[in-house]
Amino acid sequence: MEQNFTIRKAERKDVALLLEFIKGIARYEELENEVIADFATLESEMFDHQRAEAVFAVVDGREVGFALYFFNFSTFLGHSGLYLEDLFVWPEYRGQGYGKALLLHLVGIARERHCGRMEWTCLDWNKPSIDFYLSLGAIPMDQWTVYRLDAKALENLAKI
Repeated sequence: MEQNFTIRKAERKDVALLLEFIKGIARYEELENEVIADFATLESEMFDHQRAEAVFAVVDGREVGFALYFFNFSTFLGHSGLYLEDLFVWPEYRGQGYGKALLLHLVGIARERHCGRMEWTCLDWNKPSIDFYLSLGAIPMDQWTVYRLDAKALENLAKI
């Protein structure tokens, strides 16, 4: 890892940069066509309504990775949890410890805010990420299936 490495919290002035990283991870996951987030929506959700937070890995003044997260709540634990929505490092900076540093930074935030756990999802085919998460002691939750109601389904159900 570079000597001039820091992690900094995303600010309102970083919305365009956040979108750049979101599109970068979408390209990597071959899901570019699913990105509908735009500048105004991201700015409003993250900075006006504070629904999510993000941090950047910065090397020599350049943002080389990011992690976007929010907090949920576990009724079983009676505590909030940190949910990692996205963790992404530009390809030319992978394998140098920046992803791990971002994840460990979030671990610190989770502990600081008394979270009972930290969770995220990973695409089944993403072996490099799966191996990385397993190396850190993360446990795959293979007894659980993620369900989703998209915007159209929410709209349809609201009419019932």
